[in-house]
Amino acid sequence: MAQKGVQLDRETFSCSICLDLLKDPVTVPCGHSYCMKCIKTHWDKEEEKKIYSCPQCRQTFPVRPVLVKSTMLAVLVEELKKTGHQAAPADHCYAGPEDVACDFCTERKLKACKSCLQCLASYCEKHLQPHFEVASWKKHKLVEPSKKLQENVCSRHDEVMKMFCRTDQQSICYLCSVDEHKGHDTVSAAAERTEKQRELEVSRQNIQQRIQDREKDVKLLQQEVEDINGSADKAVEGSEKIFTEMIRLMEKRRSDVKQQVRSQQQTEVSRVRELQEKLEQEITELKRRDAELEKLSHTQDHNQFLHDYPSLSPLCETTHSSSINIRPLRYFEDVTAAVSEVRDKLEDVLREKWTNISQRVTEVDVLLSQPENMTRADFLQYSCDITLDPNTAHTYLLLSDGNRKVTNTGQQQSYSRHPDRFTKWCQVLSPESLTGRCYWELERGGRVRVAVAYKNISRTGGWKECGFGGNDKSWALDCENNSYNFWYNTVSTPVSGPQSSRVGVYLDHRAGILSFYSISETMTLLHRVQTTFTQPLHAGLYIHSGSSAELCKLK
Repeated sequence: MAQKGVQLDRETFSCSICLDLLKDPVTVPCGHSYCMKCIKTHWDKEEEKKIYSCPQCRQTFPVRPVLVKSTMLAVLVEELKKTGHQAAPADHCYAGPEDVACDFCTERKLKACKSCLQCLASYCEKHLQPHFEVASWKKHKLVEPSKKLQENVCSRHDEVMKMFCRTDQQSICYLCSVDEHKGHDTVSAAAERTEKQRELEVSRQNIQQRIQDREKDVKLLQQEVEDINGSADKAVEGSEKIFTEMIRLMEKRRSDVKQQVRSQQQTEVSRVRELQEKLEQEITELKRRDAELEKLSHTQDHNQFLHDYPSLSPLCETTHSSSINIRPLRYFEDVTAAVSEVRDKLEDVLREKWTNISQRVTEVDVLLSQPENMTRADFLQYSCDITLDPNTAHTYLLLSDGNRKVTNTGQQQSYSRHPDRFTKWCQVLSPESLTGRCYWELERGGRVRVAVAYKNISRTGGWKECGFGGNDKSWALDCENNSYNFWYNTVSTPVSGPQSSRVGVYLDHRAGILSFYSISETMTLLHRVQTTFTQPLHAGLYIHSGSSAELCKLK
């Protein structure tokens, strides 16, 4: 009790402004006491308003009160200091609006450091001490300070809820377990906590494992980003170098054409100038001769005329006008036309090859999801328009519907001879080259072998040379009436899965993934290949006698 009295005295003799023991204590007219320096500073701030107030009771004074040191308070404060007790708690030890306050502090409440689930109260360090000293209180459950202690009290019986009803999944008190929850599956709250704690640990382990997996994925994607950036930088650098070389070559050709034109221009101008000079000399000579003849023509003496006439020098051989090419000339216009033709051909080449370059750029993407996790909608974004090439079709195969449908008629079709045509096996390839990610579907009627193959697969020979699935240049799924078999390099692999007339094929050329799907109301993976493709692929079909297949329009 003596200790409590000292604490009360400490609070009594503390300044409410600085929260420390009074220094040079003064008492204002309303009766409250402060440190002289603290209250002066407070009133200095109110000097402009000419209204002076008490920080505690807010009483105002029209005239600034004269402050006189309270001798009695000063003596009491000094005596309190001599007791050797610690100063009052600092401001941060007191409970704020967001803090849990001690339920047993009087006056200004300190922050609670623990809450007791048995007492349903919160305690500061001082008032918590009995829980460590009193034997019966040592068994109380102490938790971190909580404002929700009353939520542990049953609103019906005003008892602490120490039980849990598994039937209704709610906390209850003992009286609830023998009342409205009678016959329910009830356990102690501690037992239920233990059970839920085990589940929680399992969940945490799963979460932690997923975190590790995702962190690993993040690292892989980070590496992918670095690889993409490195590859892009290399591609830009390489293409810039090639384009620079092309520009340098064009500049050289431009300079060569310019030099050739100027050289030929100089030659032709010199030739013309020389002929022009010769003609001008001839004109001068003719004018001189004409003057002599004119003078002689005016001679009146006949004998003199006849005497002088033979002495006239004969005319030199003249340059006949027909020897001068006076037909309309185009001069160097043909050069411009030739350069223009080169430009047009270059534009055609660039336009033709640009599609290939652009396709290579857009095919660069990251495989963010594995095929088994993809839906049909995901696959459809990679759908491609595939047809069949008549030049590759066996003569028993009839193509129709815009070369999308193929039927084995067993009869010779009127196809022309072509080196790409399959001659032994009833097979056909698509003209489209498949790279990047591609997806297509087909409807089959009867037994059909769905395949992909390199373009250089043999067109003649036995099964191992040109049959789909009989070599290392083709991969094929044999779809029979009641079974599936996958073929590669003459090796057959039985495949299980639901029978369907529609088959889907997914190809990721860069990732080396080839997947076959059974398509009905659901999409079921039949077989997947993981390999490395070294060439562009072409879709292929092997049609058994009396069977047919049609490539579906998906876009």
